[in-house]
Amino acid sequence: MNQLKKIPKFKSEKAERSFWQKADSSQYVDFSKMQRWIFPNLKLSSKPVTIRLPESIISLAKVRAHRQDTPYQSLIKQWIIKGAGLAIGA
Repeated sequence: MNQLKKIPKFKSEKAERSFWQKADSSQYVDFSKMQRWIFPNLKLSSKPVTIRLPESIISLAKVRAHRQDTPYQSLIKQWIIKGAGLAIGA
């Protein structure tokens, strides 16, 4: 097997993402030594909430979500976050 290349240091996550989109990962990682990991105790990081919305808002969300090729529930979450002035991950 050829010697593996050293993975470079990245200045940002964007730079790293760009690198891996173009790079052949088999030149940097020996996949034959990979191990399978199982995380049986992972818990969902979100909690389901039930709210009542007018059907017109749900219909609007579905139309806009379809245009953006995203699930309408995700779009509604984005609206709530934006409307509350919250930062994701804060």
